[in-house]
Amino acid sequence: MVSEKDVAYVADLAHLELTEAERERMLRDLNSILGYIDRLNELDTSGVEPMAQVVVHGSGEAEAARRFDFAIRADELAPSLLHEAAMSNAPQTDGAFFKVPKVIER
Repeated sequence: MVSEKDVAYVADLAHLELTEAERERMLRDLNSILGYIDRLNELDTSGVEPMAQVVVHGSGEAEAARRFDFAIRADELAPSLLHEAAMSNAPQTDGAFFKVPKVIER
């Protein structure tokens, strides 16, 4: 079970300022999700084969494979921008890395 303290802690980590109503709703929603997961864990899945790919749509495997060709591409070596060229485009650099303003205050 998620407690109010847990919700406050996670909201603080995420730099979220939740109203009282939002904290109550988040607490209720998270506990509902965990309750549903508990129900799923009660199912006997011993005879169910593990899935290797969960993105399957359409009426057949061939159609599904074609539909997602763009998402699962071959991992091939390709030329990239030279380090010197990338650094020359940077507004600020120390020669090896881009220099950017600090965005995290704490």
